[in-house]
Amino acid sequence: MDFTFTEEQQAAVEAARAVFSDVAPDRAPSPALTPGAVAEDIDRQLWHELARTDLLGLTLSPDHEGAGLDPIALCLVLRESAKVLARVPLLESCAVAMALQRYGDRTLAAELLPRAGRGELILTVGANGRSGHDPAELAVSARPYGAGDRSGEGDTADRDTHGSAGDSGWVLDGVQSAVPWAQVADWIAVPAHTDGGSPVLALVPRTRDGVTLADQVSTNGERLAEVRLDAVRVEARELIDAADCWDWLRSLLTTGTCALALGLGERVLAMTAEYTGKREQFGFPVATFQAVAVQAADRYIDLRAMEATLWQAAWRISTDAGGPLPAAGDVAVAKIWASDGVRRVVQTAQHLHGGFGADTDYPLHRYHAWAKQIELSLGPAAAHEEALGDLLAAHPLG
Repeated sequence: MDFTFTEEQQAAVEAARAVFSDVAPDRAPSPALTPGAVAEDIDRQLWHELARTDLLGLTLSPDHEGAGLDPIALCLVLRESAKVLARVPLLESCAVAMALQRYGDRTLAAELLPRAGRGELILTVGANGRSGHDPAELAVSARPYGAGDRSGEGDTADRDTHGSAGDSGWVLDGVQSAVPWAQVADWIAVPAHTDGGSPVLALVPRTRDGVTLADQVSTNGERLAEVRLDAVRVEARELIDAADCWDWLRSLLTTGTCALALGLGERVLAMTAEYTGKREQFGFPVATFQAVAVQAADRYIDLRAMEATLWQAAWRISTDAGGPLPAAGDVAVAKIWASDGVRRVVQTAQHLHGGFGADTDYPLHRYHAWAKQIELSLGPAAAHEEALGDLLAAHPLG
């Protein structure tokens, strides 16, 4: 077996490192010192640089002016972005673009995806539902409208290969909370459910009639929004009802979050190693003390476990490979390790830095805030442990 990354994937990493090398984690005001959001907009300078180096179109097909790489390549770039706390919707925009490319209407994909790859429009997704605890698709209802569908009949009739309900269209009602960067996004992917309970994914322009946004702020000080949909009409081609579309997108988002956790954790451990290697006590660097070395070694083990489970999940999503459990099982394992591991890494870093770690002139407190946001995003470890248990009950091993 060859576990090395391809030349194309490695080239993507090098390009990402070059772009992120100029990004300082304190480019925005400190969340500890800023009431409300740290900024009203994304890091536009970085967003344009990512577009210029073709990293926004990394996973798009050549037909859409992209490089045609897979989710593994996206996770490699996300890993680098987290090391500098990049304030851009790289995960959300790329993940929605991949879902549209894989499952969506071809004409809509041809209109939106090249522009998304060039950084001309931003895509985001509501994945938290109303409260963050229940499945996101249950927070919004989708019902057909138009000729032949006003009573809800014909819901499944005359569908093309991408699941459009003829040319009747749909109406959305509900709320998605904590939608990242919704205020600056051009299109919002909204999971919903039909009268029959089937999950669907609607692509809604932010300015569409009936869409209203209310500001929310994340743990790391970034701008979120509660997106309320009141009888919002979407065209048939703007709704995807392929059976596994939302599950696939949610798995990709979760796996990308694991990549962010890994990159952040690696950077924090490197900061800790640098600090403890210089900080002296009793005439010796504190890194030479056994108690310090053992704690750092434990966190290194956490990171290696996070890495192994991340690439397993990304590989399953990229290849659609089979296994004793569905790919969702590997994703759940990766998120369990990512959530618990990144929390332990930043807590140990704060401990080993002493009071210096809480200094707001030093970036560690920013990483701590981002780590907590990542830990809870798309479900904490306990939620994924429960999901994994359900999968094991449904698919007994051995």
